[in-house]
Amino acid sequence: MKKIIPSLLFCMMFCRAYAASIDVDTPKTITAEKIEYDVKSETIKTSGETEIVNASGQRMTLTDSYLSKDGSSLSGDDIKLWLGNHVYIESDNITREGDETVALKATFTACDNCDAYGDAWKISTRKIVHDMESRMLRFYNPVLWTYNIPVFWLPFFEMPDPGIKHKTGFLTPDFESTNNMGTQINIPFYISISDTHDMTITTSYLTQENPLFQVEHRLNMPHSEYRTSGAFTRNKEGENRWYIFNNDVIELGEYARATVFLERASDKTFLQKYGFYDDQPYLDSGATLELFGQSGYVVADAHIFQELRSTSGFYSAPTGNILPNIRGIYQTAPIYKETYATFSADVLGIVGSTTSSQRLSGDARIVSPWTIWGGNRITASLSTRYDVYNFDNTEMINKQTFSGLKNRFLPSGYLEWGLPLFKPTDTWTQVIEPKARLTVMRHLDEDQFALNNDSAGAFLSDTTLFSDNRFAGLDLWENGTYADYGVRWAAFNPDGQNFELFLGQTYDFKDRESTDPNSGFHNGASDYVGRIEYNNMKWLDVTSRFRLSETDLSLRHVETTGVIGNSRNFINIGHIWSQQFIDAYTEDDSINEMTAGFGLQLTNRWSLRFNAIYNMTYGQFQRHTGGLFYTHPCYYLSVEYRHDNAIKDDYVGTTTFQFRFGMSIDGQRY
Repeated sequence: MKKIIPSLLFCMMFCRAYAASIDVDTPKTITAEKIEYDVKSETIKTSGETEIVNASGQRMTLTDSYLSKDGSSLSGDDIKLWLGNHVYIESDNITREGDETVALKATFTACDNCDAYGDAWKISTRKIVHDMESRMLRFYNPVLWTYNIPVFWLPFFEMPDPGIKHKTGFLTPDFESTNNMGTQINIPFYISISDTHDMTITTSYLTQENPLFQVEHRLNMPHSEYRTSGAFTRNKEGENRWYIFNNDVIELGEYARATVFLERASDKTFLQKYGFYDDQPYLDSGATLELFGQSGYVVADAHIFQELRSTSGFYSAPTGNILPNIRGIYQTAPIYKETYATFSADVLGIVGSTTSSQRLSGDARIVSPWTIWGGNRITASLSTRYDVYNFDNTEMINKQTFSGLKNRFLPSGYLEWGLPLFKPTDTWTQVIEPKARLTVMRHLDEDQFALNNDSAGAFLSDTTLFSDNRFAGLDLWENGTYADYGVRWAAFNPDGQNFELFLGQTYDFKDRESTDPNSGFHNGASDYVGRIEYNNMKWLDVTSRFRLSETDLSLRHVETTGVIGNSRNFINIGHIWSQQFIDAYTEDDSINEMTAGFGLQLTNRWSLRFNAIYNMTYGQFQRHTGGLFYTHPCYYLSVEYRHDNAIKDDYVGTTTFQFRFGMSIDGQRY
């Protein structure tokens, strides 16, 4: 008859004889067919099947066991030492002396009952030594088996036991192959400094290029986190090539936060050539300080940029470093009903190689929304802004350079009307809402100010209608009075399906001195802009934005994105087409680009992913990537490739293949 004996006395005896991660103060339960306790020697002997279980659920199963007086020695037969939910060491004989547990002719696996047709992997070995002081498992003459097939042998191997969350040592290597640098073997070495502080150093060997060294550093503190990554190589041409990225976030109490960020590379193509590039046009370094309040917000930031594009300085791409930019906004409580006021200030300094400018802007605005008879919604707003500029050798809109002070007073206001009309039914609810806004601004007779400060021109779309500022920044001013008008129709049902359609236009009452022929704005009536959306909340989500010519309704611009499927099986598509003009009458090459991808869950564990960007104007892929992924409870592997056709300086498009494999032990990846 089996006996169950829970006792604090046994805790004192077994705490060291059990697995390395057991708390010495945790009560234990012993279950055996027969238990003998020697009062004189204070030892326990069990006969038959024996199980020792602690409060956390960890256990040891064995036959005919013996435990010494102080728990420092344990022996038994047919022993399984469980180190996790699916992790155990099985041996014909396990002995315990001091801090070391020795298992002879043992098997180790982390895949107990993970597959119905066998363990995904296991390691058989002549001897396993578990050192509880170092928390390491040492394997002598181990053989790796996959589904009972021997696949790999080593004379010696060691690893941390599953109770260790962080342990210094080598991680699983991965392999890459590129058409311009050959095969690349990445060997990562993990360094555990504390539970919240670690780093990974990776040495990459390349068959056609010199070695590459990478580092990742991570530190978490109670109110801050620090992240740093970088890479360095001295290539065969004798050039030092590198990058360093850093991002630190520091909480300064409940109402303040600071961020310090650094992005720098040795040259324009290093990130792209070595696979660290993510289509970023420039690198941004600087710092940000944010102050929060119930009704206000202040942010101060500085940015130093490193250009990665082959050319820069166009009208649509402002240049220069931002040193500094300080923005603050405060909104009052309702003054009367829903009427409120906002006050904002903006300080901007831009420094180039031979030029600089500073701007101080102050803005005050009052907004008064009303709902009147018949459901009509009226919103009135008045605002005033005052700008003071200090220019030093700065290029102006008229292409002339200027040094000195300039200022301007910019009052404006708008009156907006909308009338949402509802038609509810049991199946579909429809909404149609006509909307119009008249914006009145001061018209400036003189030219606008600087060419390449914070404004990047205007581009007409459905998102720029009914906005206070149709430009990307504050330097350029709308310079007149205009009206926005459009109509929105929407329909939705209880199943979550919804349609939406919008069509609108803007009308400028003042002629512009110069108009970008690709912007969609004209003197007088603009092009028409619209949006179509459909989402059934199950397997289809499509949005399309478009622009039609004001004269003949021909298509000038269209952007479409869509997702068909769910998170496991899906197709995502994207397309952009835009007719381009050199001037109002001369056509240029149209922008015509498509993105597409899919995800296919072949089985519960196998999946396939693919993404591509195709330039239809020039008939070639810009980039495509894909991969085959296998995720198992006990291990993972992937085979991926990427190819791009970019040509920039010394970089010519590459094809890269990458293979990754790793083990998962009790939910942790190795």
